[in-house]
Amino acid sequence: MDQQFLQSQRQLLVRQRIRLMVNQYEVCAAQPDGSPGPLLAFAQQKRMAFREQVTLYADDQRQQPLLGFKARQIIDLGATYDVTDAAGTPIGLFRKDFAKSLLRSTWHLEQPGLGVATGAERNMAVALLRRLSDLLSWLPYHFDFTIDGQPAFSVVRKWGLRDSYLVDIHHPQLDRRLVIAMAVALDALQSR
Repeated sequence: MDQQFLQSQRQLLVRQRIRLMVNQYEVCAAQPDGSPGPLLAFAQQKRMAFREQVTLYADDQRQQPLLGFKARQIIDLGATYDVTDAAGTPIGLFRKDFAKSLLRSTWHLEQPGLGVATGAERNMAVALLRRLSDLLSWLPYHFDFTIDGQPAFSVVRKWGLRDSYLVDIHHPQLDRRLVIAMAVALDALQSR
């Protein structure tokens, strides 16, 4: 994938594929009309793994790894996930803020040289309803990430039969690979 093309993207679409034993996600550039553009990444997560790990590939045939994220610990309610490129070079990390997430899910994303982006569910009522019953897990949610109080990016879960997200990126220096990893993690890890 051309890194310059990826870094120029301001909107991404993330869609989950429905599969029995794995979670799979397509990440596409968003066209001006909101339709999916070129495939940027394809993610696959094994279910019921001891240590959460997701690898993202350049295509859905999983021939060329692009990046991945992996939990540092096997079991940890506030686990830290390291994000690396295909060669294993660190890109950044993210972690769930367990205490704040009891009421409203909150995540922290770190990119070297940029600082910490903090993202929380925008709507407290939806956050509380989702916690009351698994039957309400279909409710759409919206995460806003900020760096020093300024918008960095947002992830909006759209209504539909399968999980689908619109990602708006506001901060020009934010590594899009890190944003993609966080957007996939919000679906893959949110209920943990």
